[in-house]
Amino acid sequence: MRIVVAPDSFKGSVSALGVANAMEIGIHAVFPQAQVFKVPIADGGEGTVEALVSATGGQVIDQQVVGPLGFPVTAKWGILGDGETAVIEMAAASGLTLVPKESRNPRITTTYGTGQLMKAVLDKGIRKLIIGIGGSATNDGGTGMANALGVKFLDQQGLELVPGGAALAGLAKIDLSGLDARLGNMEIMVACDVDNPLCGPRGASAVYGPQKGATPEMIAELDAALNVYAGIAAQATGKNIAENPGAGAAGGLGAGLLFFTQARLRPGVEIVLETTGFDELVADADLVITGEGRTDFQTAFGKAPVGVAKIAKKYGKPVVCLSGGLGQGHEDVLCQGIDGMMSCVPQPMALEECMECGAALVEAATERLCRLIQVGMQMQK
Repeated sequence: MRIVVAPDSFKGSVSALGVANAMEIGIHAVFPQAQVFKVPIADGGEGTVEALVSATGGQVIDQQVVGPLGFPVTAKWGILGDGETAVIEMAAASGLTLVPKESRNPRITTTYGTGQLMKAVLDKGIRKLIIGIGGSATNDGGTGMANALGVKFLDQQGLELVPGGAALAGLAKIDLSGLDARLGNMEIMVACDVDNPLCGPRGASAVYGPQKGATPEMIAELDAALNVYAGIAAQATGKNIAENPGAGAAGGLGAGLLFFTQARLRPGVEIVLETTGFDELVADADLVITGEGRTDFQTAFGKAPVGVAKIAKKYGKPVVCLSGGLGQGHEDVLCQGIDGMMSCVPQPMALEECMECGAALVEAATERLCRLIQVGMQMQK
């Protein structure tokens, strides 16, 4: 029996790799001879580097960069097993988890560290890059990233702006003369699962600013500043992309990547599954098990389990989803290629307890699932 396990992380509890390992143990408790192929899934946020590096047999590198508040942080990035592709997470360099709740202020946070990670990739001679842009603490339109790669953002007096989204209100000119020329030969795929434009009521500031500490007054200020930036960046680069789907992702980092590099924005699940050779694994599988922390109506809109099921159904393979919890509308995924669902929680439990013993719950649920499959196999005989 060949079983592919392709779970997303149970956020705040178990990483995608941890979930996949727990599923493997549960499977072997019932089917000790089964071949298990683990493909941890990520959507571009925290865990993307671990998922892709582990799935391809690559390596992780520690890099000191400037964090979102300007202080040094150590960020991890990876080189995949092919030796030719790198993967970085903006969350590792410019993420919300790096900013204490009482210090969150998207007026001043910067994506500079993300640009430093990109430069580190270039310095290694790698010209194919996957960037996960989920989980940002920033609202600077990717200007910090671009600055780290040689772009200068100037005011009316020709002085460089200070970091952060608020300073863009004073932007008068963008100097591209120092932009790292190596970017022109770099293939960049951006894992982006949102379709927000840069500005306006669905833009970066209005939709994602509050979770980064923005008050209503800050939101108006930041949105106006990004409008200024969008106009001047369009003139400087010849690209009119502020309304593009995903331009507002990660506080406008999506726009920054589109303005200053040859990046393409794609759903994170698609990138991960393609990079890990998921099609080939599934084609020869007997069963696919996926999972996530909570399955509800949102899952049907292209989250990891549905992305997994979409490919599995190309080959007519059965798909089961193990979730930390089943929420309102979870039945919707049954129309998206998932054949069955199971909660990992066997009895009433406090959320904190569930999260503390997430791996054990996944392992036990996978074993229960496999015992049911075993019964079905016996009935078929």
